Amino acid sequence: MRFDVITLFPEMIQSANGYGVTGRAKDRGIIELSAWNPRDYTSDKHRTVDDRPYGGGPGMVLKYQPLHDALTAAKQVSSGSARVVYLSPQGKPITQALLAEACEVSQLILVAGRYEGVDERFVDLDCDEEWSIGDYVISGGELAALVVIDAITRLLPGVLGDEESAQHDSYMNGLLDFPHFTRPERISASQVPDVLLSGNHSDINRWRMKQALGRTWQRRPDLLKKKELTLEQEKLLNEFIRQVELN
Repeated sequence: MRFDVITLFPEMIQSANGYGVTGRAKDRGIIELSAWNPRDYTSDKHRTVDDRPYGGGPGMVLKYQPLHDALTAAKQVSSGSARVVYLSPQGKPITQALLAEACEVSQLILVAGRYEGVDERFVDLDCDEEWSIGDYVISGGELAALVVIDAITRLLPGVLGDEESAQHDSYMNGLLDFPHFTRPERISASQVPDVLLSGNHSDINRWRMKQALGRTWQRRPDLLKKKELTLEQEKLLNEFIRQVELN
């Protein structure tokens, strides 16, 4: 899969090539990652990419033409299907399901906004979608782009050391993840749950599902409202709730 980012700060994006999951995926040839600076597609000596907004107001707005030309250049490096996403607070909230669906395209082009935003005509004419990483504002779309790239990359076959790792992540089945433990078995008065030491995989899987359901009920009840539980899951959740109430 190919990722291309339209950004005024390409160094921020290129840094991902050398670290963690993204860096390993690039080394294995599973992904390609490039950054495209709109300043390289300007014609004036100051390499101007922004201007004051019509109608007045604070800040500057990124101009249409440099963004459009950078996007055109990015599209030309791949012959596959391209999806263009503008990262902004006005976009649809990013979910695990949205990221999984995005894995199907061969080229994902992410546009990192800056300043007060971009000329709306670029969004209307050149972008397929707008995505948001949350209901808050950051200084630019580069960090959001890195979040998206990392989250999608870990879903691609051959990236993680254990192919099941991504399937056990939070949100993959509409629930938060269950608790994890490793050595030593005891830290002060805190002991690893006996079921995890039992070697009984059926009991372990049941415990993990109960914990995932319980954590979601405690921390993100909104997720449970969207999920249709099986009879077994309802039973496990009720067991968890009764244990909490007893304690």
